[in-house]
Formats: sequence, structure tokens, C-alpha cells
Amino acid sequence: MAIDLSSLVKAYDVRGVVPDQLSPEVARALGAAFARVVVLPDAGADDAGADDAGAASERPGVVIGRDMRDSGPELVDAFAAGLTAAGVDVTLIGLCSTDGLYFASGQLDRPGAMFTASHNPAQYNGIKLCRSGARPVGQETGLAQIRDLAQGYLDDALPQPVAEPGQIAERDLLADYASFLRSLVDLSGIRPLKVVVDAGNGMAGLTAPAVLQEAAGLAGLPLDVVPLFFELDGSFPNHEANPLEPSNLIDLQAAVVANEADLGLAFDGDADRCFVVDERGGAVSPSAVTALVGLAEVTKELATGRTPTVIHNLITSRAVPDLLSAAGATTVRTRVGHSFIKAQMAQHGAVFGGEHSAHYYFRDFWYADTGMLAALHVLAAVGTQDHTMSELAEMFEPYVGSGEINSTVSDAAAATERVLDAYRAAYPGIVVDTLDGVTVSHWESHPQWWFNLRASNTEPLLRLNVEAADQDIMEKVRDDVLSLVRETADGMAEGEETS
Repeated sequence: MAIDLSSLVKAYDVRGVVPDQLSPEVARALGAAFARVVVLPDAGADDAGADDAGAASERPGVVIGRDMRDSGPELVDAFAAGLTAAGVDVTLIGLCSTDGLYFASGQLDRPGAMFTASHNPAQYNGIKLCRSGARPVGQETGLAQIRDLAQGYLDDALPQPVAEPGQIAERDLLADYASFLRSLVDLSGIRPLKVVVDAGNGMAGLTAPAVLQEAAGLAGLPLDVVPLFFELDGSFPNHEANPLEPSNLIDLQAAVVANEADLGLAFDGDADRCFVVDERGGAVSPSAVTALVGLAEVTKELATGRTPTVIHNLITSRAVPDLLSAAGATTVRTRVGHSFIKAQMAQHGAVFGGEHSAHYYFRDFWYADTGMLAALHVLAAVGTQDHTMSELAEMFEPYVGSGEINSTVSDAAAATERVLDAYRAAYPGIVVDTLDGVTVSHWESHPQWWFNLRASNTEPLLRLNVEAADQDIMEKVRDDVLSLVRETADGMAEGEETS
């Protein structure tokens, strides 16, 4: 049966069902293509990145990590075989979080490959690729070339192995990763805190004990960690490892209240995203976390005499640019998606970046995202003053948001235009921009509100986010926009899906 990589290679990574879409054969072809596009660009594919060759040996090198999925070892071996056949050395770091792989790529100055499907079910696996220094590889920065070259190998044949193949070595970097993160946020002097950590049977079950406790041989911290689902299990027997879904936070919320903890932390399957629950069991919005962590990074940068820049995507709360600008930062608004955030981070030399999806990016972490570093900042914020987590969240979350609401529509463009026509007629002073979908803003006048409508790239969905200065206004704008979006030509409502 012919293999088609078009449905496997996404905009930012590789992800699919094992073995129907992602098999060892496919992994080997992708490894061979990665070698030639990113690691050895002069050997056969157009690419700007000759510095990607690892400097640690005469041969270029790649570092590979994986999450706890059962399919990981076989896929890693196949991918590594594609690399070594091209003359590339491979360093296997074994089980790690995605930000652990980014750490390895940055610390070793080598391109990297992380085998994970994040929060997807057990039958899935995938690959996140990066250049040396954890620089992202996406559709426009090499991933499309890798897909096309690998497709050619699958349709025809793999290239002949070089005379001197690369070598494979193993290296444990967990303690180095934990020590590096601790060097960026010092928790040794905070007041004692009790924190419940929900690893969701994902990789935080490995990294949280290393960073927050003493599993990696580091000194103890004034933290009483209550573990939830730390057992590494790629079948996710307790709940989906996707804390963005409120149903997956229920166990953590209950445990925080039952243990009278100061806060709770939840991580997704590959532990690159972090979610926060306050002492009352309430979910803290990623926008509030963005503002809180951003303020810490801004304060640190201002102490050096430099003006810091912070990146945020366009559907984070208006509180983020408001609070950080007031603190002395320059804020830059960008499209939704980590490739856009990372590009803007590097372009502006930004100290920090945040997304509504709970991805947090740090200049001091090679401009890459790390949920564990964000968690350390949150713990520092709670532990260095007397406010509770809920009180801090209230300070950083002054407005009311709808969350993201998906509507199934047959014609996203027509639905969007219907909304714009109605709002232009009702509010002549609105501001409309098209940075990502359409954002309609009435923020400079009262009542204050804004909303964004974005069409999905892969499904017939329109995604709505609304924010307002109070609950009643938010609900009115939300309901009015949804009514317009879901109205068909004959006046009937189209389908809906809310998340």
C-alpha cells in the first residue's frame, strides 16, 4: 500500500496513528530526509543552516528524545538509522519532556528530534523537529522539504549508506536540565508551599520529581509536592493529558482542595505546557499566568537597564499588554501558533512570550517553550509574598473572557462577513484588524469588549474568543456573535461544538 505523508506531516510537526501512518519505515525515511535538509544541507537539499552541524565532533550530530509511549523506542531506532546511514552521529537522551529535548538541543548545540504526540491518545505518536539551539522546524523552515524528500524515499528507495556511518551514543541529561531550570528561578528562599502536581501519566512524572524534588540529586526545596498520576503510561489510564479541557482538571482541583494545598500544577503529555489551579480549586487562565510570569521576566530585565520586550498572541487577555506595558515593557502582538511566537521572539530579542494555550517561551531557554520554567515562576510569585494564588490571579485577570468556542459552519468566510456587516452597522466606531482571522474591538469606548473570529485550517470551524470589562457585556457579545455565525441563509442554525 502506498504511503502518503501529506496527512502525517502537519504545519509544525509530524503526528499520526502508529503504525498505519507513522511506522518504522516512515520514521527511517524521515530521519534520512532530516539529515539531508537540516543537518547536511550541502549534501543534497536547499537550506540555510550550515551551522546546524554539531560542533562537538568531526561528524555532525543530532540529539533524540522520546516520551513514554510504547511505540517510541522502535520509532526512535528507525529514525536514528536514517541519520547514521547519512553519516550523522546520534545522541539518545531517552525519556524526556519536549522542553528537555529543547534543553539538549540548546546545550549541545545540535539539531533535535522529540518523539511525542503530546496529549493525543495512545495509538498516536509524532516527531517535533528543531535545528541547533532549539530553533523550530516548521512548514516554511524545512518541514515541507523533509516531507517531500522522505516521500521520494518511500516511493523509490532510501539513499545508499555512506562509507563511514554515524555512531550512536546514550546520554542522561535529566539532572543537567533540572539544574539549569533551577538556576533561572531560585526557590530556595520562598515560604513553604504545598503543591499538587498532576502529570496525567505523562512526562512530568519524570521531570517534576527532578526539578521540584530531589530525584535528580539536587538539594531539597521548601515544597511539599503531592503527586497525581506520576506513573509513566502512554495509554493515559486516568484522564487525557490535555489540561486545556476543563474535564481533565477535575482530579487536580479536587486534590488541591482536599489537601489544603497552596496551588496545583497540571502538565500535558509531553510536559511542555503548564496549567495552574488556585487554592480554592479554580482554574487560573493562561493569560493571567502570562502576565504574572511576564512581569517577573520584565522586572529582571529592567534591572539590567534594558527595555524588555514581551510577545503575546492576539487572543490573550488585554490585561497582558496593559499590565506589562505599565511595568515598562514593550509588548508585541502576534498571530496564534508557536511558530509565529518563536519567530517574533527571536526577531525582537524578547525576554518572554505567552499563548492562551499555556505555552510559555523564554529568551533564557533558547526562545523555546517550557512549562516547567513557567511553573517555577508561579511558585516563586506565590512563595515570596503573602497573597494566595487566587488573589494573585485576580490581580492579573481583571477582565472576563469567554474561552475559545468552536462553531461548525459550511462557509466560514460568509459567516465572518455576516458578523462584520452587523457590527459595522451597530457600532460605527469599531476597530477591525485581520492579523489572524478578524478582530473586532470596541475597547477604546464604553462598554469595553473585543472579539476574534478565526477559521480552522483543517476543519469547517470558526473559533470565537470574546473578552469584556464585565460578565454581562461579555455574554451579550458572545451570544450575539454566535447567533450571527450560526445563522444560515434560510434562518436555521448550523451545528456547534464548544471547547
